Amino acid sequence: MGFVRRSRAESRAFLPFLLVCLTFLASLRSPLFGQEWTRFRGPNGTGISEAKTIPVQFTEKDYNWRVSLPGEGHSSPVLWGSRLFITSAEERAGRRHLICINAADGKTLWIRSYDFKPDRRHQFNSYASSTPTVDAEAVYTIWAAEEAFLVTALTHTGREIWTRHLGAYQTQHGGAASPILVGETLILAKEQENGPGILYGLDRKTGKTRWEVRRPSLATPYATPIVYQPAGSPPEVIFCSTAQGVTSINPETGKINWEAGSLFTLRCVGSPVIAGDRIIATSGEGSGRRLAVALIPGSAARNAAPKTLYRLTRGTSYVPTPIAWRDLLFFWGDSGIVTCVRAENGETVWSERVGGNFFGSPILVNGRLYAVSTHGELIVIEASDRFRLMARVSLGEGSHATPAAANGALYLRTTGHLISVGGVKTADRKR
Repeated sequence: MGFVRRSRAESRAFLPFLLVCLTFLASLRSPLFGQEWTRFRGPNGTGISEAKTIPVQFTEKDYNWRVSLPGEGHSSPVLWGSRLFITSAEERAGRRHLICINAADGKTLWIRSYDFKPDRRHQFNSYASSTPTVDAEAVYTIWAAEEAFLVTALTHTGREIWTRHLGAYQTQHGGAASPILVGETLILAKEQENGPGILYGLDRKTGKTRWEVRRPSLATPYATPIVYQPAGSPPEVIFCSTAQGVTSINPETGKINWEAGSLFTLRCVGSPVIAGDRIIATSGEGSGRRLAVALIPGSAARNAAPKTLYRLTRGTSYVPTPIAWRDLLFFWGDSGIVTCVRAENGETVWSERVGGNFFGSPILVNGRLYAVSTHGELIVIEASDRFRLMARVSLGEGSHATPAAANGALYLRTTGHLISVGGVKTADRKR
């Protein structure tokens, strides 16, 4: 569109419309718009919340509520408005549940259940490890089982919109990767153990395939994709896997924009993060080997290949996803060692042991890192270039899940319970 010269009269007439548009755009950044936590680790998987009403130190007396879930699971809650969605599973029966909870009082609004045959999984995995994603119209869930890789879309009131059966799913450790939404497309990965892998783009309203990318798979990756959007360019979806390294996909067409292959020999479990103009991807294995890679993304428009900036083999994480904050990267290690590095060059700023073991990822709330150990201890530290332990809070039950923050409250999933703490109390709103 070319530049249009306007007269002063036209400009004055156009001004009210412009002010309306600017007001609308400003509202998109308001606290109300930012209340939703719609996918694993919230806005684009960053794990970052600016909430000011979440406490650092608290006890059970400070909970808004604590509710039991049917069965067990490791997935995180997602929220839209006053509705919270979380998955759980009764492992012996093979029954898996999607549960909708009123975020205000913890009351269960509805449960939708699915029956599967019990199948193999890693002892530290569960049948409910994949986190749903949600938008204004629906909640979307992956159920990954040997007999069926099922993708579902339900309304916020629990009515089925569509279900897709994407065939059998063979893995060594079971399923865990989570879906994301980009515009009208639901994006997910079905990558098997040493077999064929498929990346899917499904129409969010109908479940029909918009595109698919077939590719080889080695060690099944569990990394949830993120969106990278260079200035002035369309969004790109970033996938990580052992077989293909880091791959950029056009979310509208499924076309590969660029790929950094042959990066990893270890399994990709933690999800990628964006640190400035860099993409950080991690890999590892249970024996303790680790590799984190920092990339300058490629560009299809400029015909530029991605470039590896640096590699880190010590002090990084395997299962937990890192946090990028300002000019720092925080790796919350599986064995309870937290390492802070400079995002620009990977230089270690500090590395400290906080204790415990971790499978859930940290989130960052108001400049503080929150993470829950496998024994159910919430640890809070300052997100800065100096180490400062701020709190240890016992949740009374083990956890492999990543916290969520929405509506100014913190939601903590233990194996069989969900806890809400923080937020503006009803009495405070009336003042």
